[in-house]
Amino acid sequence: MEQYHQKVLLRPLHTRVKEGTTWYPVRLVKDYIGTGERIIIEIERLTQKDQPHAFQSGKLISVFSNASGKAEKEHQNGVINYVRDNLMVITLNGDDLPDWIDSGSLGINVLFDEMSYREMEYAVKKVIEAEENRVAELREMLLGNEPIKNPLTESLSVKLETPVLNDSQVHAAHTILQSRDIAFIHGPPGTGKTTTLVETIRHTVKSEGQVLVCAPSNAAVDLLVDKLSERGLNVLRIGHPARVTEQSLSKTLDARIAEHDHFDELRALRKKMEHTRQMANKFKRNFGHFEKAERRMLREEAKQLKADADMLEFYITNDLLQKSDVICCTLVGSSHPVLRSRKYKTAFIDEAGQALEPACWIPFLRAERIIFAGDHMQLPPTVKSNEAAKQGLTETLFEKGIKKFPQKASMLQVQYRMHENIMQFSSHYFYNNELIAHSSVKSELLRPDQQPVEFIDTAGAGYNETQDPETLSRLNKDEAAKLITLVEKLVEEIGVEEWIMQSITLGIITPYRAQVDYLIHLAESSAWLEPLNKLVTINTVDAFQGQERDVIAISFVRSNAKGEVGFLSDIRRTNVAMTRARKKLLMIGDSATLGSHPFYTQLIEYVQSHNFYRSVFEY
Repeated sequence: MEQYHQKVLLRPLHTRVKEGTTWYPVRLVKDYIGTGERIIIEIERLTQKDQPHAFQSGKLISVFSNASGKAEKEHQNGVINYVRDNLMVITLNGDDLPDWIDSGSLGINVLFDEMSYREMEYAVKKVIEAEENRVAELREMLLGNEPIKNPLTESLSVKLETPVLNDSQVHAAHTILQSRDIAFIHGPPGTGKTTTLVETIRHTVKSEGQVLVCAPSNAAVDLLVDKLSERGLNVLRIGHPARVTEQSLSKTLDARIAEHDHFDELRALRKKMEHTRQMANKFKRNFGHFEKAERRMLREEAKQLKADADMLEFYITNDLLQKSDVICCTLVGSSHPVLRSRKYKTAFIDEAGQALEPACWIPFLRAERIIFAGDHMQLPPTVKSNEAAKQGLTETLFEKGIKKFPQKASMLQVQYRMHENIMQFSSHYFYNNELIAHSSVKSELLRPDQQPVEFIDTAGAGYNETQDPETLSRLNKDEAAKLITLVEKLVEEIGVEEWIMQSITLGIITPYRAQVDYLIHLAESSAWLEPLNKLVTINTVDAFQGQERDVIAISFVRSNAKGEVGFLSDIRRTNVAMTRARKKLLMIGDSATLGSHPFYTQLIEYVQSHNFYRSVFEY
């Protein structure tokens, strides 16, 4: 937090603009009312249009005015809905547009989300201090100081719909429904973790009335909101509308309040309150006794109207919370003021393998029983501090728990995504050879003459990596060009029209941002790939978590005399990249460099033993 304060708030304006933490000057393009009567503004950056920046969807920002030498004193916070090129759409936190918004000299600062860290710190403190209560019991169980109680032995009062779930999914659901304290669903790629979780939540609601469902990211929460709603559950999404997908907007607390029978009454009270407050503020400083009394009376009236409006909003919110089957929010969102006094029999934490431990403790303060779902062999949580990573912040509560209590973890075994040969290496290396390819995907190829896996080895070809001097990101132009050529050849073999008709999806994944940008540049100028732009995604692995593509192509980038693989050594990221593929996995890399790491040595041995290995000199 102190680093942010020094870097952003205390730096000169022109320096912040250059560093990409501020847009200045900007123009107000338009403003309108959005979901839940919130004010939305659209702004345009007027200078430094090619300057890279730190603004992205969901981030907290501050709109400020520099007019008349105000030196950014006038500002209003908000949340970014989305950024596209030099346009930014923002949901403001206040009820009204500030008066100074039309005065010109506007700018936008990116803000540090201090609240999330404060909530995590508060939760950890509460968990540490807990004594002789349920939080203390759950803490001691997860730390291994107390045994997790045996499951309930009585027969389940609910019957699981086995046509929806396979045997390992039914077993996982039963384990959860019978657990008293803590349980884990371990869901490797493509095994239907979300489906299993949704069915389990559905049956838990039947017996408990209401549950709390959390995940570390807004995207993961919104996916659950959609899936739970599809299964007929009444879902209430707690969170800022700007951070919610369009499909989930109608489920947000803001949207539900606006649809409530008493909302018109609430709006009328707020309008009257604002009008009364404005009337009171019209009186100048120099006025007589009568005016003074009238101003006092108007202020008292405005105060009473605000109290009435707050009471009505509290009633509406409570009514909505009472009638909901599922409360969905991020882990930090479970500390929202409307949830603070509420308790739940069960809290579910999805994508727990990606969740910071302090964030996971927040729902523990609200629930009697915790169910984790995730995969600690996929993407870990993002930890930017090397010191914090060394101290163990990258190890999640899910990972700690599953290691301590393997008997409480149910691993889903049947995967419905990948061809058997795409699955095999991950199954062997990460999942103890326990994954099974479902018959519907086991032999699915792009075409009968296509191999499911190909590894193109660039060793000896002189495809050396370089480093971007500004961003320090890695780049391998020769490897990128060869990968695009190989993908073009694949498109040519299948045919552009056939590719489009079958809607074959292609994902190109690489660990480095500089390589992503260069691959996008090459793809945009490719006569074969340009017509398929709606079917092609090029990005780092983080953008693909939870997704799948018919074809995945991976550029490993690293190629150097020292055999340095950098953060390719986080093999969980490579696991995610490889297991996004449904019918074809194409990889390109330098075996001489990659082979310095045991994981990649085994990967190369696997492709060689299955005749999936090719040297770049063969092309």
